[in-house]
Amino acid sequence: MSFDWIADSPPLPSAEHRERAVARQARLTKPAGSLGRMESVAIELAALQRRDRPGARQVPVLIFAGDHGVAAQAISAYPQEVTVQMLHNFASGGAAIAVLARELELSLQVIDAGSVATHAIAGVITDKPCLGTRDISREAAMSEGELAHALSAGRRALATCVEPDLVVLGEMGIGNTTAASALACALTGLSPAQLVGAGTGLDAARIAHKRSVVEQALALHGPALADPQAPAWEALRRLGGLEIAAMAGAMIAAAQRGVPVLVDGFIVSVAALAAITLQPQLRPWLLFSHQSAELGHAHVLAALQAQALLQLDLRLGEGSGAALAVPLLRLACALHNDMATFEDAAVYNRGDAG
Repeated sequence: MSFDWIADSPPLPSAEHRERAVARQARLTKPAGSLGRMESVAIELAALQRRDRPGARQVPVLIFAGDHGVAAQAISAYPQEVTVQMLHNFASGGAAIAVLARELELSLQVIDAGSVATHAIAGVITDKPCLGTRDISREAAMSEGELAHALSAGRRALATCVEPDLVVLGEMGIGNTTAASALACALTGLSPAQLVGAGTGLDAARIAHKRSVVEQALALHGPALADPQAPAWEALRRLGGLEIAAMAGAMIAAAQRGVPVLVDGFIVSVAALAAITLQPQLRPWLLFSHQSAELGHAHVLAALQAQALLQLDLRLGEGSGAALAVPLLRLACALHNDMATFEDAAVYNRGDAG
């Protein structure tokens, strides 16, 4: 498999549609700026979707699952078999994101991008190069071929979405906050003390152990990553996860197709960091749903120069925070599209005074 498709640049957001959206906001029956970020979100969606009437009705949810060899280092409160158990739970509709998707009438697709499951799971798409990654504290997580497959798995999943307004990405994988923390450290230069958090609910002693495992992984892979000849994807290959890589691939493919991505919490945000490393022109296509309670998320958002829409102290993953932001986007679009202008309502506009 090849990495060549990643080099295709996404289109730029439409400056013309942004200007028209800004002009419309100035004519709506409200004081200028009074709806705050609801205004800016609608303007950005108009520019990204190249529409005068932006929308958030068709929002597919893609959940990618993967297992991590570093789970052998006891860095999670849950055993590795929970990943496969949760795949069944997603497919049967019992997971949080499944409930949210039903309530919001969002299509939900679950992709096994790298779990240790050796059997097909009804309702789950299998698209994986191997059964989980290797232990990043001992060796590289993936081979080049495995990474290329995982990135392309995200692209393939995105290709199944029919005329989406935007897309929500989520993840599941025991051990993935450890891999994401290590990857974020490598990509930002921040320390494990700043980025390694409780994950699935670790106490202070187990967080300290998790941090030491990340430090070990960074020490092992640091010399190779410091090589100026290392490819842009080398940190992702060495420290990432199959589901993290698949989400990065889905983000790049979405942007190339002109589809905005509503980014979820810590792990999806780290996937965004990795994706931007591979394709820098991706960044305008990313909207950030929430700032999670995971320790490192605020630092990752800062590195992305991103301001999240919500802060609800979530740390579940699964795309749940992004799903919770969908109604907000729908309301922002409704206000932009359906409010009367001063002219429509024959209401005095101080801008008309001369």
